Parts: sequence; structure tokens; C-alpha cells
Amino acid sequence: MNPVYRRRLWSHRIGIALSIGAMAIGLLFLGWILFTLLLKGFSALSLTMFTATTPAPGSDGGGLINAIVGSLMMVGAATLVSTPVGILAGIYLAEYGEESWLAQVTRFVTDIMLSAPSIVIGLFVYAIYVANVKHFSGWAGSFAISLIAVPVVVRTTDNMLKLVPNSLREAAFSLGAPRWKVALMVRLRAVKAGVVTGVLLAIARISGETAPLLFTALNNQFFSANMNAPMANLPVVIYQFAMSPYDNWRELAWGGALLITFSVLGLNILSRTLFSQKIPN
Repeated sequence: MNPVYRRRLWSHRIGIALSIGAMAIGLLFLGWILFTLLLKGFSALSLTMFTATTPAPGSDGGGLINAIVGSLMMVGAATLVSTPVGILAGIYLAEYGEESWLAQVTRFVTDIMLSAPSIVIGLFVYAIYVANVKHFSGWAGSFAISLIAVPVVVRTTDNMLKLVPNSLREAAFSLGAPRWKVALMVRLRAVKAGVVTGVLLAIARISGETAPLLFTALNNQFFSANMNAPMANLPVVIYQFAMSPYDNWRELAWGGALLITFSVLGLNILSRTLFSQKIPN
């Protein structure tokens, strides 16, 4: 065998072996984390966890119903804000701003926000909203996590619309359709599964964010549906209960972590299912 070919063959084999080893190590730790979460999380699940509010320090029992409802309300409000803003911004980038300086700046800022630490966004909302109104609130938390969701929806919508073939646009234009109708009724409809996928991924992204809510919504031991006051939420409750000295608090933290994990897993499976639909060529 040619020495050069033999050396390249061994280099290839070593590279493949190292890659498989790295993957095995990653899967090992991931499996360890999931096993621990399932083991301790399932033992914490009970009817009380879904019917009672978070317990006071030193008291027995308790649940997470106030944190669950608070998270659903804040994530829902953030989704209602980020979805139309992100989709409309993505349509502008794909349809109207292909070469404009505003579109280039928007894409640049969107990429920065996608990689920005969430705690920075929380501090930003704290500085411009919470510090001025002098109190934490669910609205502030929704505003903070919506800023995290918007760039995800924008980039997904922009990328999906670029997959629509030009022949489809030209056919719509040849029939006399205005540009806004082509964008909404032709291009957007053709990739609606991909856009919905982006929205679901954004929801999955913000569902477990803790840092922004520490500076905006904070927490509330009692059940409250008032979005203009401090509001309980699962990420902050998990963060606080996991570090507490009380056994029932730590047990509830494992149960809450399992709920968020299953919620994010379900959203990801749903998004993958939608994304598996045929994308136009």
C-alpha cells in the first residue's frame, strides 16, 4: 500500500474514532442528567403540586400552581408580542429589504440579540422599565423574554421565505398581484410550516429562561393573576427552591424542572413534525 495513502487512512480512522469518542462522552453526560431528572422529578409529581401554591419556608407540602400559571401567562403574552413583530420583520427583510442598509443593520442586530446573554436583556428591561415604575411585574418579565423570542422568529421567517422559488413569485406578479399580497398570500403561505416551527422554537427558548425574570418579574409566593405585580414563575421558583435547605422545596424544584423539560421536549417534537413537511424547492 502506498505510504501516503496508508497515512491518510490512519488519520481518517483516528479522526473518526475521536469524533465517536467525543459523541459518546456527550451522550453519557446527557443521559446521566436526564436519568437523574427523571428519577427525582417523577418522585416529586403529585396532585398537590398542580393544585397548591408554593409553600412558606419551613412548612410542609405545597405545590407549583401559582408558578405554572404565572409562566403560562408571561410566555403567552411574550408570544403574542413577538410572533407578529418577528413575522412582519422577517417579511420585510426577505421581500422589501434585500439590498437596503436598514435590512443589513436589522440582520446584524438580530444576530447580536440571538447570541446575547439573557441576563443582559433582563438588566436592560430592569433599567428602562422596572427602575422607573419602582416595582417588579409580570409585564416586565413578558417584555424581557419577548426580546429573546423576537430575533428567533425574525431569522426563521427570513430564512424560510428565501426558500420560496422566484418562479412562484413571478407567476403571482404576472397575474397582477401587488407585492404585499404576494408576500402574505403566496410566499408566507408556502412556508407557513417553517414559520410556525420558528415560533414554537422561540417559545421553547423562552420557557426556561431564569436570568431575565430575576430582574423583572421576580417571584410571588401566592397565587396572582395580576400582571402588574411580582409574579411567580417556574424558572425562578426552581432556582430559589433548588438552593434552599428544605427538603420539600428541593423536591418541588425537581418536579418543576421535569415539567419544563417535558414542555420544551414536546414543543421541539411538534416543531420537528411541522418542519418535516415538504418545503418548496
